[in-house]
Amino acid sequence: MEKRILIVDDEHDICEILAFNLESESYLTDTAFSGEEALEKLTPDHALILLDVMMSGMSGYRTAEKIRKSGNDVPIIFLTAKDTENDMLTGFSVGADDYISKPFSLKEVSARVKAVLKRGAATFTETKAGEITVGGLEINTQTKQIRIDGTDVPLTRTEFEILSLLASHPSRVFSREEMIEKIWTAAPYVTERTVDVHITRLRKKMGDKSTWISSRTGYGYRFTPEES
Repeated sequence: MEKRILIVDDEHDICEILAFNLESESYLTDTAFSGEEALEKLTPDHALILLDVMMSGMSGYRTAEKIRKSGNDVPIIFLTAKDTENDMLTGFSVGADDYISKPFSLKEVSARVKAVLKRGAATFTETKAGEITVGGLEINTQTKQIRIDGTDVPLTRTEFEILSLLASHPSRVFSREEMIEKIWTAAPYVTERTVDVHITRLRKKMGDKSTWISSRTGYGYRFTPEES
């Protein structure tokens, strides 16, 4: 089945160039020229979003934040001229899956798109069997849903992968380097600080079970529900 990609940028030329090249690789594309238009056009059929950060009106960060708050975990790749570490951390903190700095090569965009789509498909195949249940926490690896004390908790794709990884190996300490290798396999610009940002967001969503993800100073993170 052909993958459909939503391209969002207020520069029409960039949208046209990206659409032309992605369609030449057999993707289906839709374009939006603002964050507001992107929210209107986004459907469950979209497999990925290429999202510019600096747009008139709603920024890419704000657009991504709204998408994630709606419970949609569609992969998002930011396109932006802002490429400092803080900018990248902001992007990841609102649910981005990858980050491409402008100016970019079309080959780079193609490679990143393939990698992010492949990672999502591989993750589903790898974890599609079984559930993890402990003390009111339910992780459904088929539907990619989390429930805490009977309430659905919306997580981004990356947050889900982090929690699934840790919960699948109770008490084992995962270093930040290990987590990057296992979860961000296709993202070359991820730093250890990025892991900390995602862990912080995940803990906030876990409420009184946030202590189940504990840290070992100088080593990494582990899942320890018995210590809550």
